[in-house]
Amino acid sequence: MKQETVVVIVGAGPAGIATSACLNLLSIPNIVLEREDCYASLWQKKAYDRLKLHLAKNFCELPHMPFPLSTPTFVPKNMFVKYLKNYVYHFNVDPLYQRSVESAWYDKSAQKWVVTAKNSVSGLVEEYVSEFLVVATGENSEGFIPNVYGLDTFKGLVIHSIEYENGKKFGDKDVLVVGAGNSGMEIAYDLCNWGAQTSVVVRSPTHVLTKELVQLGMYLLKYIPCTFVDKMVLMLSKLLYGDLGRYGIRRPIKGPFLLKKETGRSPVIDVGTISKIRTGDIEVMPAIKDIQGDRIKFTNDQERQFDAIVFATGFKSTVRKWLKVIQDDGGLFNEKGMLKYKSPDHWKGENGLYCVGFASAGLFGISNDAKNIANDISRIVDDGN
Repeated sequence: MKQETVVVIVGAGPAGIATSACLNLLSIPNIVLEREDCYASLWQKKAYDRLKLHLAKNFCELPHMPFPLSTPTFVPKNMFVKYLKNYVYHFNVDPLYQRSVESAWYDKSAQKWVVTAKNSVSGLVEEYVSEFLVVATGENSEGFIPNVYGLDTFKGLVIHSIEYENGKKFGDKDVLVVGAGNSGMEIAYDLCNWGAQTSVVVRSPTHVLTKELVQLGMYLLKYIPCTFVDKMVLMLSKLLYGDLGRYGIRRPIKGPFLLKKETGRSPVIDVGTISKIRTGDIEVMPAIKDIQGDRIKFTNDQERQFDAIVFATGFKSTVRKWLKVIQDDGGLFNEKGMLKYKSPDHWKGENGLYCVGFASAGLFGISNDAKNIANDISRIVDDGN
């Protein structure tokens, strides 16, 4: 089967559906290809139960549709999924599901993108041809578990955070959470609340803030330089939490908002985990040295026995598995499938190639990218007519 359109969008997460919605408003034909059987599958199928949006709702709206006034400031997962359902319906976004993209390449002679996708229902390989290609698979396409010496000998349960729903089945177990980002810290808190003996590996320095401090900082950034905002927020954080170094949590040298801007690393937004660490209900551990059976040795030479490990160690891009763009032709992505360019020049490549959701700027960044891409495509289409 071969189908032609103006724009092909790969991925029907928030990035893909936002871009499709913006294009639909401009009456630009587009096709969204999604490997799963639903839009926003990470949110609908693979997000833990207690998850909330970590930023205030005004920073998490997709283009052209604010949250209802009755929505709480920090939106729970189920409410966000309902918002996405209304969004897809309102803007007539209609992805083609269970299409796993196998390759995408630019035909210079025809000046078109050629995308092949396997239909997992029929088993057939389908071809889509377009003037523009939008990569919307994002940075969180596939869960990443690092190579840990001896992990293959571990006798207990090993899962990635993407598989974690809640701590119900871990209630009487010793569980190690590896990774101290927002997901890792919140999962550790959830496990503790379910009665698990919980430890969390904190390898790197990290900032810990309340959601209110993050909200305050993002508001102030509109009017005050980042350096001053970081100083103010860190002062308030130190007053609130004191010296977390005594518990094994070190602060980075750079401030939280500067670090986010430069590296994409977000501060940890505390949901109650720090209180559990202070009381000893959650133990902070250094990096893992090696694993032997059910025993885990850490870099401080402490050795402990665990029943389960939850890796909250982030995700990796899968773009390089299917996007056939050589290094020197102006492509957007490096060999790891991440962006070559920093904001604000990150969303547009050459030959009609675009990306959305790769700037480590959350839903706010996705919204801006989607609008920029749709407007740019509309301008090019209009100029060609």
